[in-house]
Amino acid sequence: MWIYLLLAVFGGLAGVTTVLFGFGGGFVVVPLLYRVLLLANGEHSATGRAAMHIAVATSTCVMIVSALLATRRHQRAGTIDWPLIRPLLGFIGLGAIVGAATAVQADGGFVRLAFIVYLGVTLLDCLLRPGFIVRRATATAAIAPLSRGIATAGSFVIGLIAAFLGVGGSVMTVPLMRRRGIDMTRATAMANPLSLPIALAGTATYMALAWRSGAALEGWHLGYVDLPAFAALVAGSLLGVRAAAPLIGRLPDRVHAWGYLALLVAVLLGMLLR
Repeated sequence: MWIYLLLAVFGGLAGVTTVLFGFGGGFVVVPLLYRVLLLANGEHSATGRAAMHIAVATSTCVMIVSALLATRRHQRAGTIDWPLIRPLLGFIGLGAIVGAATAVQADGGFVRLAFIVYLGVTLLDCLLRPGFIVRRATATAAIAPLSRGIATAGSFVIGLIAAFLGVGGSVMTVPLMRRRGIDMTRATAMANPLSLPIALAGTATYMALAWRSGAALEGWHLGYVDLPAFAALVAGSLLGVRAAAPLIGRLPDRVHAWGYLALLVAVLLGMLLR
């Protein structure tokens, strides 16, 4: 029982990070659930061997609920600039299908390593390249949508990487929007609707491929999605989204940017301290 209470608490944290940072919950959920599965089932059980796949698939499924709720909250607050993100919606779902299918075929240890490497690269990029910590001065009217070619290729890559790692689109879209001169409130807000097609396509793919592989997992699963863990995480996420909603637009821009990076560091350390 204590495991599900812990998952609910971290689900609440995921709800908060989804609203304030557009994380979709993956950065919080994947490392925790990975360790919970190993602790509860052992490394040599069927569930233990598939622990990273289950953690990523369950995180992706939770993302459907959390991203939908966060999108609704930001829409009410008027922080989503649809003309800027609409071009990215085209191929992001297709990329998510490819990313989820690739993750299922990959070794769980490789997925974990890819998660760590990608976090590290993102952190270095945000810290070393100008434009993330200190917002580039750009008038809102001067921020043009991405060209069709860049948007098509970019949305596919975002969907692929996000579904492969189970983290949503925030880790790519927030730095992208930030370097176009967009404030952190709007940059993180726009990551949420972009996470929805990733979550839907990724979850469907994880379920289908798990059934096809005939994975015999202990406990209650729908494909690679751990149903009890999903329920606990969603229950916590609902409370977290509600608690964080009043803070939308109230964080100073630079504090918001540093908070985003601090969360990335915390998750990276969590994955390294296996």
